[in-house]
Amino acid sequence: MAKARPIIGLNAQASTYKNARSVVKVRLDELYNWASFVDEPYRVRKLHNLRIAAKRLRYTLEIFEEVLPEASKDAVKELTQIQDELGALHDSDVMIALLRLCLGSQDTGTSYELVLSDSQDSKGSIDLNPELVATLVDPSAAPSAKERYGLEQLVLRLQQQRDEQYIAFREHWYQLQARDFHRELLRLLDT
Repeated sequence: MAKARPIIGLNAQASTYKNARSVVKVRLDELYNWASFVDEPYRVRKLHNLRIAAKRLRYTLEIFEEVLPEASKDAVKELTQIQDELGALHDSDVMIALLRLCLGSQDTGTSYELVLSDSQDSKGSIDLNPELVATLVDPSAAPSAKERYGLEQLVLRLQQQRDEQYIAFREHWYQLQARDFHRELLRLLDT
């Protein structure tokens, strides 16, 4: 997970509103730094970082809701939806990876490469609990032919569901961009 940017330049003598604006602007920039990955559906880690950035911005708006304009609550709703959409997408990615790991390890005797990469820049890497991985690749836990067929069907359904989740997220993201959500939030801070 990407680390949050530090907030610099806060003034203890300034109003809460002024400091809130500074924090929100940093979190908004952080969100839009990950926006270039919206059109890359299998950049799992990058999309997850986009989700975390949306979450940080949302929480910042919620923390300062008493000093921010009422319209910030609409932004919180949009960020919550983005967070939920990307969270469901990530959950699907993890489930698919786990199932493929289980099915792949039984075929080759080795773990599935996509999910075990430690590189931050790996396109599809997902961090998995090593104990869980050991359980999934244990030959004594190999599924029967019937179970294997069921798991393969489940992977296909989950992949289809994941594709639908991604399309819904992407459409929502571009609806926000069409109304210039970024500028909308900046204007909100200036009122």
